[in-house]
Amino acid sequence: MEITEDTFDAAETQARSVRQAGHAVGVHYDRRSGRVVVDLHTGVQLSFPAKLTEGLSGASHDDLSEIVIEAAGLGLHWPRLDADVYVPGLLQGLLGSKSWMATHLGTMGGRVSSPAKAAAARENGRKGGRPKRAA
Repeated sequence: MEITEDTFDAAETQARSVRQAGHAVGVHYDRRSGRVVVDLHTGVQLSFPAKLTEGLSGASHDDLSEIVIEAAGLGLHWPRLDADVYVPGLLQGLLGSKSWMATHLGTMGGRVSSPAKAAAARENGRKGGRPKRAA
């Protein structure tokens, strides 16, 4: 497939507009909090938990500490893990692919216990528990 000059120019224009929304100029892993901290060109600093991120969960502190900024600040890469995170996706709250987030983050949310959830479970137990499924 041949790339024309017009196609290349359009891609460059699109990349410039994506970079304007926010691109990384600095990044480090904070061992104490277990979070990746990203400095954006706008002066904004954002952080996210590594354990909730696709490709980073379960990794050692040493592996998480080696981070490279790539793609003109639009990508973060962990060479030891062969993992990548898209910075514009982080700004949208995306910590992985849709299917990965649905599987992992949904499961974690179901494990969360709150006083309201515990009270509802006790009340349901007093009523005889979860209703039987109809055959």
